[in-house]
Amino acid sequence: MVVRALGRSDYEATWRAMQAFTNGRSAVTPDEIWLTEHEAVYTLGLAGRREHLLRDNGIPVLKVDRGGQVTYHGPGQLVAYLLVDLRRAHLGVREMVCRIERAVVDWLASLGIAAYGKRDAPGVYVREHGAETKIASLGLKVRNGCTYHGVAVNVDMDLAPFRDIDPCGYPGLRVTQLSHFGVARSAAEAGRELAPRLAAHLEAVELAEGAV
Repeated sequence: MVVRALGRSDYEATWRAMQAFTNGRSAVTPDEIWLTEHEAVYTLGLAGRREHLLRDNGIPVLKVDRGGQVTYHGPGQLVAYLLVDLRRAHLGVREMVCRIERAVVDWLASLGIAAYGKRDAPGVYVREHGAETKIASLGLKVRNGCTYHGVAVNVDMDLAPFRDIDPCGYPGLRVTQLSHFGVARSAAEAGRELAPRLAAHLEAVELAEGAV
């Protein structure tokens, strides 16, 4: 699996690049992970409802083609885009979501943070001050049997813009980040640590299917 570190990138340009990559790939195109962070932007998924944008704070809003409702991207958040051929991996969307969540959970565990996924609300959650809090959001698009979009992990960012939305469409959902747990990382450093775990969890599918 190819891992590309894009640095800070424009959201729409990166989204269009993912679409172009997916449209142009063949049965032998290697899967890729793109690591990046974006300037401040809200994105609404395919079923996203603008009622979950509670206040206009001047941050741009972009309607995109991933699953899910509204989320926020900004500096200090790691975004890992996962361009994976599901057919070649013999992998369903739900199982891929679970594997992405497990990779993030395992990585957080290595940092001393206990985390978990939820079947009815994709993403990764932790307990902070006794309350359930979301630390990573997840949304995918499948086109021609291949995925793009991916997972966003809050590392060390300004969380205030989340207060102006219902994160992921859930009113009152709390959000947190690595820095709240005493973990000092940049988004780039977090990406270098998380990418091998994501690759291992996703590549393990192909290895397992090929082992008889």
